This record gives sequence, structure tokens and C-alpha cells, in this order.
Amino acid sequence: MLDIPFKDLQKDMRDAYVGGGTGVLASSIVWFVSGIVAIYATKEMSILTFFLGGMLIYPLGMVSTKLFNRTGKHQKNNPLAFLAFESTIILFIGLFMAYAIFQIEKQWFFPVMLMIIGARYLVFQSIYGMKIYWLLGLLLTASGIICLISNQPFQIGGIAGGVVEVIFGGLIIQLDRKSNQS
Repeated sequence: MLDIPFKDLQKDMRDAYVGGGTGVLASSIVWFVSGIVAIYATKEMSILTFFLGGMLIYPLGMVSTKLFNRTGKHQKNNPLAFLAFESTIILFIGLFMAYAIFQIEKQWFFPVMLMIIGARYLVFQSIYGMKIYWLLGLLLTASGIICLISNQPFQIGGIAGGVVEVIFGGLIIQLDRKSNQS
């Protein structure tokens, strides 16, 4: 068992990955582009863009992390890395569920994904020790519910995800930088 205090493990993750903010910003780009593709192409192309773009989030986040002079590497023995990985497995299961739902009702893909990603971000509070992730998760989940209940056009869910994540990505980076200045 590790004798490292939990808060130190969280700080290690924050320091390595700019509090996860660069990943949130990279994800916002995927949401925006997918929403825009939905306007000018088909729903299927939008989902393909979302899936393929989603595979670029981690590499884009890592490149962005380097711009903040961070390593993008946590301590090898940090068990929070496993939690981050496990939450990614949940994301892939959710993506499969959202696509299955898309086969039944096309309009529901982005609202369901907003709720899934929102739920995943709730776990990030434990990984990074930043309560802002609870707010991000709840806001994305609420956005999905609102899009679903109000039957918004397909692209609105993608654009909503982009708006929420670009704002929170910036806030998370600011909070991380501020905490490192203290």
C-alpha cells in the first residue's frame, strides 16, 4: 500500500496534466466540429467525426500540456491513473450505448453523450481534486437532459458540449495555474 497522502496523489495528477484542463479544451473542439458537421453533412458523418475526433483528445491534450511546461506524466505508482483509465472504459461503453440509441432515435445521440461525458467528469474530481469537475459534470448532464426533453435539433447537443467544455477547460487551466502560483 502507498504511504502517499491522497491529496498529494491528486496534486501529482494536476501538475502532470494542467488539472486536466487541456484535455477538456481538446474535447471541446471535438464537440464543436461534430456539431458543425451535423449542420453541413449527415448525422452519421457527425457521429463518425465525434468518434474519430474523440480518439485525438488524449494526444491533443498531451501536446497542449507541453505548452504549459508540464510533463504529461504522473508518478508511476499513482493509483489515480487507474481510475482515469477505468473512467475511459465507461466512456467507450457509453459511446456504444449512445450509438445503439441512435439506431432507434437519431436525435438522442448527442444528449445521451452529454449525459455520459457529464457523469464521467464527476469522477475527475477524485482524480484531480478539483470541485469544478462536479459543476462541469452536472452542467453537461443537465445540457443533455434539456436537449432531450426540449427535442433540440441534432447539432445543438454537439455545439452545447463544445460551449460548456471550452468555458470549463479555460477555467480549469486558470485554477490550476493559480494554485501553482501559491
